[in-house]
Amino acid sequence: MKVAMVRVGIDTGSGGAHGPLFEDGSFEFISIPDGFGFDHRTYSNTSGRHGNKLIEFLPRSLQARMAKQSMHVDPEFSTFTYGDPTRPKAGLRRLQTEDMLVFYCGLQGWDFESPPALYLVGYFEVKAAGEARDFSEWELRTLFGKNFHVRHPDVFKEQRDSLVLVRGSAKSRLLNKAVLLSTTGQDRLGRPLKILSPEMREVFGSFGGKLSIQRSPTRWVEPSFTLGAAQFMRSLD
Repeated sequence: MKVAMVRVGIDTGSGGAHGPLFEDGSFEFISIPDGFGFDHRTYSNTSGRHGNKLIEFLPRSLQARMAKQSMHVDPEFSTFTYGDPTRPKAGLRRLQTEDMLVFYCGLQGWDFESPPALYLVGYFEVKAAGEARDFSEWELRTLFGKNFHVRHPDVFKEQRDSLVLVRGSAKSRLLNKAVLLSTTGQDRLGRPLKILSPEMREVFGSFGGKLSIQRSPTRWVEPSFTLGAAQFMRSLD
């Protein structure tokens, strides 16, 4: 069994803000902006699980500029698909049925004081994964038709040769409560850096000593930790 972990969702580097974390542990998962401008879903016409338009959770200084900004909804948790054409995520093509893809994102306290940190927010129990060019047209339509990279023909045409797609089974889920994943460490220059917390190292291991999860490629859980990590994810609310 393999367990991979990737950072997703809006943050200060892509969108200009962190997603909201509420005092009861619930949260809103907010997607990054759509750089192509193709998608009809925007921050002002899309509601979150709490009923508010997503634009309401962005800083007031960003709301006017972001109101009509379309979103890159990926991963999507209605049919559980994820796609990425970039080299750092290329290894996800190695995922197989019954492996797990874990998602984490940056969140900050919304209705209480809580500094920005990285939180576990969901996972896919993998049903299918691979390079887009290796799937038939029927598989692309039936397995990945709701994925951002597939649903927009111009995007798919441009990215097909490098695009990796992952489909989760019905056992996949977006968590109800976020779980703190990070603590603050330092990089080689002494600057603050989000790293895997000691508590989470007991669950996921140390990624071979590469503890940074701030801006990182896919992190692969060491084999000796995969079963425990998967059980931990399934136990979460």
